[in-house]
Amino acid sequence: MDEKIKTKPNLSIIALMSFITSFVITRVFTSLFPGIILEVRGYHIHHFWYGLAMLVVSGWLGISIEDERINRVAAILFGAGGGLVGDEIGLLLTFGDYWTEITYTIVIILAALASILMLMIRYSKLNRDFADFLRSGATFYLGVFIFAVSIAFIFETENTLVILISGSSSIIALIMILTYFVQKIIRKK
Repeated sequence: MDEKIKTKPNLSIIALMSFITSFVITRVFTSLFPGIILEVRGYHIHHFWYGLAMLVVSGWLGISIEDERINRVAAILFGAGGGLVGDEIGLLLTFGDYWTEITYTIVIILAALASILMLMIRYSKLNRDFADFLRSGATFYLGVFIFAVSIAFIFETENTLVILISGSSSIIALIMILTYFVQKIIRKK
C-alpha cells in the first residue's frame, strides 16, 4: 500500500478560477438587477440551489468517470457551483441578509486557503528544495500567514464575530510562532 495519491493541481486551479468567476459574475448580476428572480408558485428559488446541483453533478462525474476532459468539466462545475453557493453564504447563515459582509470574508478565506493548498501541492512535487524549505519551518510560516490574515480582518471590520474569530486565530498563530522558536532553541541544546 505504498501507492502515492494522484493529485491534479491543474484541475484545482480550474476549479478555483471557476469559483471566483462564478462568485463575481453572480454578485455583479444581483447588484445590477436585484429585481430579476425566479419565482415558482410564490417561492423564490435562490441560486444556491443551482450551485448545489452543480456540486452534486461534479462530484458524481469526478468519482465515476476517469477521463481528462470529464475531469476538467467536473472541476469547472465544482468551482461554478461553489461560487453560486458562496455568493449566498450570508443569506444562508443569517436566514435573510444577502448583503452581509460575512459573505465576502468567507469567500476570501476559502480562496486564500485553496490557493495556498494548490501552491503547496504543486511546488512540493516540482521543487524538492521548496518542499524541504516548507517542512523545515512549516509551523513558523503557517503561523505568520495566519497572524497576518487575522490582523487584516481585525482592521477591516467592525463585526464583533469576525473580530472575535480573527483575534482567536491571531493568538493561535502567535502560539505556533512561539512553539517554532522554542523547538529551535531546544534542538540547539
